[in-house]
Amino acid sequence: MINQPKILILSLPHGAAHQRAAKALRETLKSLHPEARVEVIDTLQHCAAWFRAYYNSYLIPLTIWPGLWRWIESRQHQAESTSPGWVYRRGARPLFRFMADFAPDVVIATEVGTCELAALYKRESHANFLLAGLELMDFNRAWIQPEVDLFLTTHVDLAAELVAEGASAAKVVTPGQPIDPAFASLPDRRSARDKLGIKASAVQLLILFGGTGHGNPDRILAEVARVRHPLEIVLVTGRNRRLEKRLRERLEGRPDTRVLGWVDNIHEWMVASDLMISKPGGGTLNEGFACGLPMVAFDPLPGNEERTCRWIEKWGAGVWIKKTEDLAPMLESLLTDPGRLADLRHKAASLARPYAARDAALAVLDVLSRRACTPPKQS
Repeated sequence: MINQPKILILSLPHGAAHQRAAKALRETLKSLHPEARVEVIDTLQHCAAWFRAYYNSYLIPLTIWPGLWRWIESRQHQAESTSPGWVYRRGARPLFRFMADFAPDVVIATEVGTCELAALYKRESHANFLLAGLELMDFNRAWIQPEVDLFLTTHVDLAAELVAEGASAAKVVTPGQPIDPAFASLPDRRSARDKLGIKASAVQLLILFGGTGHGNPDRILAEVARVRHPLEIVLVTGRNRRLEKRLRERLEGRPDTRVLGWVDNIHEWMVASDLMISKPGGGTLNEGFACGLPMVAFDPLPGNEERTCRWIEKWGAGVWIKKTEDLAPMLESLLTDPGRLADLRHKAASLARPYAARDAALAVLDVLSRRACTPPKQS
């Protein structure tokens, strides 16, 4: 093992999953190997300004014409690269200079494009760092680059996809998706409810809008209002203060409803809840699994999140609402059928990987140790 390895984690600000997984992995690597230098960077901030605009341009069709983005993304999903090599090569020159100065022993990419950038730099600079791809519920053919030494996958089904597309099975491990260490030491349900002021007999519905507060609360609330079964509701708007303010004003005076902004104890709310409604982000989904909380997936983004919905249905750990008007009947059906709800909770809990960050970190350090013990090839 290298005594003081330098580990670089390439993250992105697209959604919260990449940042949360990177943070969990950094904290765990530091706890396992205190001498290591572990840095997480926003990859795009180390690239040319025009390249950042190019990389983020997916937001235009996603916002204006979602169907077009679905078509584009479906082709990227199966392509050997998500972008022309010359674009990556020119746009990432500042990133490559940073990597040369940092001289990492390990690079961990949390998104497929960042993996391609790291693989390109490794290939053309003849660098000898260990490259690990951390797949976060986003299988893509372009992950499979010859320079990748280790694939860290969320679930065995996604690992099987990588192998089927050509990844070496010897390079693929399945630690799960790294999540906050708080999910490895959860309170019991009764304690969580007591702390949060939730009655033991209440049916608690948790409605999440992600870390950045995206979603359509009006459609959700209109459907929830149609549910006849008594509910207590908590809406978490993340860092979207405008949405938090609007919902507080709209729902003021409703004793059965609370509106929260950013919370640091989402694990307690998940333990205390019976169901959650959310966009199917990989981080939220896997945090729910750790708490045995099934997801009612609503309003997924075209492409990857729709594929995640299909996995949710296959695994039986939640349901996918494809039409807005189906949300209320589905909630009513689940809440009046304790057996079905218990089955969903059981299957969600069976997918829990609360120690994923530790297992992923150990996998990285193990490969690094074995590489350090391998004699260099004779030229």
